[in-house]
Amino acid sequence: MSSNDFGTIIEIGDVLVSEDVVCEFFACDYPSCKGECCISGDSGAPLAEEELEGLEESYPAFRHLMTEEGRTSAEATGFFEIDREGDMVTPCCKVAETGGSGACAYCHFGPGGGTLCAIEMAGRLKPVSCALYPIRVTSFPGGGYALNLHRWKICAAAFEKGRREGVRVYQFLKEALIRRFGAEFYEALSAAAQHVIQSR
Repeated sequence: MSSNDFGTIIEIGDVLVSEDVVCEFFACDYPSCKGECCISGDSGAPLAEEELEGLEESYPAFRHLMTEEGRTSAEATGFFEIDREGDMVTPCCKVAETGGSGACAYCHFGPGGGTLCAIEMAGRLKPVSCALYPIRVTSFPGGGYALNLHRWKICAAAFEKGRREGVRVYQFLKEALIRRFGAEFYEALSAAAQHVIQSR
């Protein structure tokens, strides 16, 4: 671990984890946000190249749960698109008035107006970047990753809920972190988190 003007940085193998990931509280509060993260933003969710084959293979299992617009977008782009940053992301339904991005193509809209993931509803794994939110993973050109906390106003209730319930970001995202980086990584992160928290 190291400390600098940006706070404590936890280093586990080739992964650098910011202090906020282990110190900040967070627990999704779906009744408050109704899945707005799936329909707001400048582009779709980041995708890893190795996720594309699984998306295409499992598409028949969740296709019927998507909207007509979502199916059209996904089938037109080949299950992913490239955003303005040059990154591979989930396709989005286009907003007719502006031509900009709308809801993720893989959205399912429930009877109460809330947004759910059609992929997850079909019992399949949704993109790992979605599962890891509000952690954002950045890849370094020379190898390695940085894990930082993304703060979005639509998640204000989730930060409040986490604080009320005493659940920290890394704890809430245990399954997703293990899925992406492995159980040994999570064990090391948990131990480092306790050290950082106790030293504050």
